[in-house]
Amino acid sequence: MNNTIIHPHTRRRGRVARNRLRSAAPIVNPCPPGVQGGQYRPLSDSDCSAVVAAAMQLLSDLGMGEVPGRLADLLVAHGAARSGDRILLPEELVARSIQSAPNRFDLHGRDPSRTIEVGGDAVHFGTGGAAVQVLDIDTGAYRAATLRDLHDFTRLQDVLVNVSWFTRCCVATDMADPFDLDVNTVHALLNNTTKPVATSFSHADYVPPLLELLDIAAGGKGGFALRPFLAAHISPVISPLRFGEDAVDVTFACVAGNIPVSCITAAQSGATGPAPLANFLAQSLAETLASLVMVQAIKPGHPMIFSNWPFVIDLRTGAFSGGGGETAVLNAASAQLSNWLGLPSGVAASMTDAKLPDAQWGSEKGITALAAGLAGGNMIYESSGMSSALLGASFEGFVLDDEMISHIYRVLRGIEVNPDTLDFGTVRDAVLGDGHFLGAPDTMAAMERDYYYPALADRRSPAEWAESGAQDARSRARAKAKEILATHKPEYLGPKKNAEIRRSFRILA
Repeated sequence: MNNTIIHPHTRRRGRVARNRLRSAAPIVNPCPPGVQGGQYRPLSDSDCSAVVAAAMQLLSDLGMGEVPGRLADLLVAHGAARSGDRILLPEELVARSIQSAPNRFDLHGRDPSRTIEVGGDAVHFGTGGAAVQVLDIDTGAYRAATLRDLHDFTRLQDVLVNVSWFTRCCVATDMADPFDLDVNTVHALLNNTTKPVATSFSHADYVPPLLELLDIAAGGKGGFALRPFLAAHISPVISPLRFGEDAVDVTFACVAGNIPVSCITAAQSGATGPAPLANFLAQSLAETLASLVMVQAIKPGHPMIFSNWPFVIDLRTGAFSGGGGETAVLNAASAQLSNWLGLPSGVAASMTDAKLPDAQWGSEKGITALAAGLAGGNMIYESSGMSSALLGASFEGFVLDDEMISHIYRVLRGIEVNPDTLDFGTVRDAVLGDGHFLGAPDTMAAMERDYYYPALADRRSPAEWAESGAQDARSRARAKAKEILATHKPEYLGPKKNAEIRRSFRILA
């Protein structure tokens, strides 16, 4: 019998060493962004055909209402037909628009190493939303979102590897003037990250001056258009089946400035769209196709993310519901339909109705984000930090969700089966030798290649957890977010470009 006494301090030193090893970055990221999706298919091929056929019938027989004059004339010139006050979009025109739209394109980062390709089978998680409230990292209470918050969210996500692009996640409610809001939003994005970014524009007239700001960031006049690193979020269709004039004007302006567009349809089941899920998918698909026809009529080949976001309301109360099985299956089916048509897909997931990072938060985010990833959504919006059915955003939530997405990427990556990973000799040597696999060469290789080691999830024993303070996941995430915000303070535009921007625009932070 081994009577060696292990001193308590030795145990603690061993535990510290193990914890340090756990926190070290892996040699190879076992769950990299951009892995292939498409394993989950909520619709059969015949289902896809039926839904697409229903969408085509809606466009050809009902068409679109409230079409602004210049758009109506343009669509008719491309093969649409007038029917009273509606514009009918025949299937041939829709099919031609699908063919002219790029099925893959680069969403550029100002740092070229952060550029992502949109389309195909690659899955990327990013942000979205226009939260008007923030879960305060110090008080734990909700308050109005500010410009300072947007700066802080942007630099926080800049170090989170699973946010592939950053769409402004909150609206600076302390900005009264809409032009100042748009200008300062773009400045906050560009000064605090070099990832691809996205925002919305309050008015079409604001696009040309903001292109001047983007050119300054790009290094000179015309530089942005050559390599656009900002996309526009636009909702040109108002459900059911009509255009919104202001958003259509913004679309024309963005296409003229070579700004990639994410045209978002956000119909709500049982309210602005049918309650039966299949019929809801058909209407939502038809409306997003109408946006695509518009963009391709303005400029054939212009990059558009096909952002069909079927939203759910609680039919008992009429309240928007961001979490739940219906949201999961609808957005997964939307991704499948978009990819089936060969279009770069954008869907929404991780839109929990929970107010705080709790069990509801984890279950709703995990279910919807995993379904969207498995279905092959190319760009999965709203996937970090959003809370309270998109009304709120959370700093610790960003950190928690980043870890969740690592697990999802690991699921999508699957299991590699080859002679190295399915080796009889490894089992033989353990069975006939030491009786375990702890020191085997392929164990050491797989440890770095195949396994993800979370930084926030607690895998210690209850005694170790209690000894170290008995923190919950939210507390650990809050500490991590505060550490990042205290230490990561980039100013990517630099003093020269910042000075030039401040001479031309009213920058308030």
